[in-house]
Amino acid sequence: MRAMWRGSISFGLINVPIKMYAATENKRINFRQIHRQCGTPIHYEKVCPTCNRKVEEEEIARGYEFEKGRYVIIEDKDLESIPDEATRTIDIIDFVDLKDIDPIYYDKSYFLGPEETGQKAYSLLRRAMEEGGKIAIAKVVIRSKQSLACIRPYGERHLVMETMFCPDEVRKVEEVPMQPEVKLQEKEVKMALQLVESLATKFEPEKYTDDYRQALIDIIQAKVEGEEISIPEPQDAKVVDLMEALKASLELAEKAKKQKGKSKGKAREKVAGGV
Repeated sequence: MRAMWRGSISFGLINVPIKMYAATENKRINFRQIHRQCGTPIHYEKVCPTCNRKVEEEEIARGYEFEKGRYVIIEDKDLESIPDEATRTIDIIDFVDLKDIDPIYYDKSYFLGPEETGQKAYSLLRRAMEEGGKIAIAKVVIRSKQSLACIRPYGERHLVMETMFCPDEVRKVEEVPMQPEVKLQEKEVKMALQLVESLATKFEPEKYTDDYRQALIDIIQAKVEGEEISIPEPQDAKVVDLMEALKASLELAEKAKKQKGKSKGKAREKVAGGV
């Protein structure tokens, strides 16, 4: 795995040299825009609408719109005025309980690995957080943006960092329009709880797959091989009584649970029989 960032974690007077690695990867299928007539990918050019001509790379500057239609140009030398240590240090501010952080604040995950000279300090920080039951809240600058972040033990020996949104970047849920509060029947609540309990299980991330991406891959492969793509007929949405839907869902969940139990039983019998 290739490091995307090098710097250090700072807490108190301790400095931990680290490398940062992307912890996740986006496996989304990307499409190109193609000229339908000849099959050539569409090409884009950078054009200035005022000068009405193509602009070369060396003519392009970095700008910020401070008023509608008015920009200030920010040069590289302007950014150099920011102290370098501010852009290369993960500065721990506080230690808190993980349960106190609402997941809505999480943005992107990164693995943190120690530099050769920082192995002991890295292990010490990890051990202290693990035994103390705390995680670190820090500030970090990545790609010209400062973010809040939390650092926590991950796996048996590593640390992981999640960048976080600042409070002013999280929208107010009160802005979401809601209908007047509805009155729920006790029977409906009880049945909904039964449905939740029947579907409750241990979280095993390996069993969840991106079905839509696989369907896209199948369609692409079929098109490459010249196969005809069948389009399913749209189903009319039916208005279903809530209680009837709960009952039907509960029956399906119970049936699926029994089927799963039978499958596990057969698997154990095969193992016991040496098959």
